[in-house]
Amino acid sequence: QVQLVESGGGLVLPGGSLRLSCAASGRSFRSYVMSWFRQAPGKEREFVAAIYWTGTSTYYSDSVQGRFTISRDNAKNTMYLQMDSLKFEDTAVYFCATGARVPNYRPRAYDYWGQGTQVTVSS
Repeated sequence: QVQLVESGGGLVLPGGSLRLSCAASGRSFRSYVMSWFRQAPGKEREFVAAIYWTGTSTYYSDSVQGRFTISRDNAKNTMYLQMDSLKFEDTAVYFCATGARVPNYRPRAYDYWGQGTQVTVSS
């Protein structure tokens, strides 16, 4: 089993920044890719970004490319999502997920999910 705990959500003005964290624990979580998803009210859960625990490769959706940065701290078993230049349409519950062997935009590819953290972009 793998446990994921997100933190760092909140209310931010358009153009502002937030950093989300996802702390991982449990068995074999380093074998999987780590990803961020988000889900806005009335919409399907969508892929945001992904990273492995090794190497330098990162993956982003087109909607966040150039504004969001995914990273990790192996010593802390924690993944981050730095979100800059936030827009109204970034408002959603953000989830971290793992359990997939490779980056996948389909939520059903992932076995483990955090509880989610709310990000609201509003003036």
